[in-house]
Amino acid sequence: MENISSSHILIVTALNDWDWTSRILFFSFALPCYLLTIVLNATLIMIIAFEKALHEPMYIFLCNLCINDLCGTTGFYPRALTYLLTERNVILHAECIVQGFVIIVFSIGEFTNLSVMAVDRYIAICRPLHYHRIMSPFTVLSLVTFIWVFPCSVGAMSISLTLKYPLCRHDINRIFCENLSLLNLACKQDFFQGTFNGFVYISMGVFFVFVLFSYFKIILACRKSKVSREKFYSTCIPHLISFLNTTCGLSDSVCTQFKVETLSHVVYTFLSIINLTVPPIVNPVIYGIKLGPIRAKLLYIFRKLRINNL
Repeated sequence: MENISSSHILIVTALNDWDWTSRILFFSFALPCYLLTIVLNATLIMIIAFEKALHEPMYIFLCNLCINDLCGTTGFYPRALTYLLTERNVILHAECIVQGFVIIVFSIGEFTNLSVMAVDRYIAICRPLHYHRIMSPFTVLSLVTFIWVFPCSVGAMSISLTLKYPLCRHDINRIFCENLSLLNLACKQDFFQGTFNGFVYISMGVFFVFVLFSYFKIILACRKSKVSREKFYSTCIPHLISFLNTTCGLSDSVCTQFKVETLSHVVYTFLSIINLTVPPIVNPVIYGIKLGPIRAKLLYIFRKLRINNL
């Protein structure tokens, strides 16, 4: 087996047709989005971390979701912004591997986070009398461990498969490195790679069905109880919006895996970044608006800042 040298250069071709004006316009839009994503997620993380009243399972899982969003956007934005400013659309193969690992951990981590949050909401609404017994500190720790261990394990396996064969191509038709695109650059792909990719998609499908089933049971429970309906509107609606938002982003990975070539270049580029940019900025907004304790804390901070500035 031939080893792949870390000095290999990969060429990012997605921006080849962009003129300097288009690059500056996109940079002017992307940089504020990145900074806003950092501020929003970091604010929620700090509020949950420093507010003892929020040290509950639901907010602990939300904190992990925000951390995952920060990791994903930081893995994408800096390199993309560099491409836009320098017009030097190249990346070392080793750097590309690291970025691919971060992005796959982020993508799968969104599903593990949202699936665990669905478990928490199901128990809170369908079995409220047993909630604190079931969601013990050990259970919460186990679920948080699963949130991170499963994506990291899949990411490590994906990277090991990517490094298995040398590269025969060096052009990536998108503005970031992603594991499936790297696999398509390899000189050879074996049966195990396809099997593992199938396992990843089946896992995502299982998470999707699991969340839908959980909410089917939650909706049935809400029909019988006014208290359950109030919990649903206040805590489940943000989760459902986040889940559907993340699920829509899977269209890009499916297109990459099956090498869909019927899409226009603009549409394909848009699909390639939507899952990395939209959920991380939408999630903290909808949770900050809908969850009463977080909204109250945010309003308190804004009032305090306003008074100090007077």
